[in-house]
Amino acid sequence: MSFDELVQAAGQVMEAAGVLAVLLGTLMVAGQALGRLARHEPAVYVGFRQGLGRSILLGLELLVAADIVRTVATRPTLASVTVLAAIVLIRSFLSLALELEVTGRWPWQPRSEVRPEVTGR
Repeated sequence: MSFDELVQAAGQVMEAAGVLAVLLGTLMVAGQALGRLARHEPAVYVGFRQGLGRSILLGLELLVAADIVRTVATRPTLASVTVLAAIVLIRSFLSLALELEVTGRWPWQPRSEVRPEVTGR
């Protein structure tokens, strides 16, 4: 197996891990939400959205890493680097938006500035 094939395989494994993180995270969070609904606990929706957002964030991070590995480790062309830059930009924007949605603060803000109405605390 050549180096390029090995890198492509590693990228595919990381990509599969990203998709799996989203799928398994969604299933786990949905199961937890159903259990909380059955027990009539408060703020089930908020907890579900936060857990789902965390699953998506983890999946996005793995997908970005897979794209970087596959694009940079093999012979990058201007076209492939441009596509990578666009993908990373879009996924980074999504990650920032999800982080704000899940935690109620930007990643660079201290935890003391968390808005209680967003986190359900």
